[in-house]
Amino acid sequence: MNIEETVKKQVLINAAEHNGISQPKSVLGRIMAGNPELRERLFEIKNMIDSYTMQVNRMSPKEQKKAIESFGGYEKKPVKKEKKVLPNLERSRAFVVRFAPNPDGALHIGNIRVAILNDEYRKKYNGKFILRFDDTDPKVKTPEKHFYAWIKEDLKWLDIKWDKEVISSKRLPIYYKYAQELVDKGKAYVCTCGDEWKKLVLKSKPCQCRLIDAKEQKNRWKKMLTHEYKEGEAVLRIKTDLELKNPAVRDWPAMRIVDHPKHPLVRKHLWPLYNFSSAIDDHLLNITNILRGQEHSTNESKQRFIYQYFNWNYPFTSIVGRFSVSDMVMSKSLIRKGVEKGQFGGWDDLNLATIRSLQRRGFKPQAIRKLIMDIGLKPNDITVSMENLSAYNRKLIDAEARRYFFILDPKEITIDKTKVRSITLQHHPIKKLGSRKISVSKTLYIEREDFKKYKGLEIRLKDLFNIRLNEKSKYAGKEVKNMPKIHWLSKPNVEVKIAMSKSTIKGYAEPSIKKSKPGQMIQLESFGFCRVEKISAKSVSLVFAHT
Repeated sequence: MNIEETVKKQVLINAAEHNGISQPKSVLGRIMAGNPELRERLFEIKNMIDSYTMQVNRMSPKEQKKAIESFGGYEKKPVKKEKKVLPNLERSRAFVVRFAPNPDGALHIGNIRVAILNDEYRKKYNGKFILRFDDTDPKVKTPEKHFYAWIKEDLKWLDIKWDKEVISSKRLPIYYKYAQELVDKGKAYVCTCGDEWKKLVLKSKPCQCRLIDAKEQKNRWKKMLTHEYKEGEAVLRIKTDLELKNPAVRDWPAMRIVDHPKHPLVRKHLWPLYNFSSAIDDHLLNITNILRGQEHSTNESKQRFIYQYFNWNYPFTSIVGRFSVSDMVMSKSLIRKGVEKGQFGGWDDLNLATIRSLQRRGFKPQAIRKLIMDIGLKPNDITVSMENLSAYNRKLIDAEARRYFFILDPKEITIDKTKVRSITLQHHPIKKLGSRKISVSKTLYIEREDFKKYKGLEIRLKDLFNIRLNEKSKYAGKEVKNMPKIHWLSKPNVEVKIAMSKSTIKGYAEPSIKKSKPGQMIQLESFGFCRVEKISAKSVSLVFAHT
């Protein structure tokens, strides 16, 4: 079988595998993988595939079947789709999980992993999902009011449903109550030693405050409550074993004073630290299972002392590794600084891995969920490339994105002897996406790079006709031949502005692009997938998604 027959057969097989629509890239990959010696003829073979794909995709199913029978036929093998199943968790009869974001920034793809896994396990075990805003740090990781709403919007966009919403900052009296009980039990003490405490704890020695009698401890706690102590003068510590191997767990701080809290919801001076509020809330909210990162193992060691002192059962825990996307900024502190300094245009800047950025670029929530589910519940850290995530998204949007001719850097040419005034082209091989009519004149525009590359050669204007390319080009017929195919435009055309990660670029597209709607995904041929952001009288603004 010669190369032309091989191409025709593989194009037909690919069409049979994809519901009658052949995918040229897949065909090229299969041919090159089986015939590496043909790499020197890559350009020629690519054009043969493109040419025959156009013919095959226009055939009816009956015509495709007849054509493939001439090559000996093809029996489509059933593809077994292995459904990703989450591993079972150790659990009790009830099942309650929580997602506890700090509203000091927008959600990014790294911290959304736990939310998606929690949601999937909630479905698996017919349990409950609690959204708890962990917002009790009014000094360092300061919450902002709009982030509460943004977090809920992002979760809804990802189709994550919660059964109950809890805001930790509105539960301060509860934390005070349990802190009081620990002081009364002799399991917590008010420490005023400051930096001296750090020196002693490293030597596994108690400070003087730890040895003060119960009556004075209660008096000190009262002073914390009434703000007689000021910021930095006193902290409430949980008593632990001073011989513990990890110094970070020894007599850890549970409550602190903030004289001038910057909090959008509450104006109080006495605040619980993360481990104290989390431990109390997890018990009171009946959390049965916690998915947490490896970096929180020390926090778990601290929180178990609270459970021990109150004779509570600690939730079952599972370790989830860190998840990140390469070459994308994910740190909320870095994003905040970048936004404040004008380095980023906002929390939806295209350089960020926030959910709002991915949504703006046109990523589907199903693509993000599918990627997370395919990775599953793994304790090791994982970094994926943007191309990995794009591949998941491409599978979802390719079948719905209408295609348009696009030129980045136009070069004007004229053509003699053509009588074609317009052509009608499909928006997509899937015919239900409709067609558009493109006017044709003797003056056309092509990519300047294409002009430099093919000047003097016979080329095909894609889906139109052949020309001998020059500034004054000659019409060379309509026969589909093995030759370069390039994109083109004629007047009128539309200015297109495309927001990229580093800059905004400008190009031109066919007029029918203005019939798109904001939020719609489209494909600029030979360029990539974009999301329509704005349509004005003079131009169309797009956001680049991926190729």
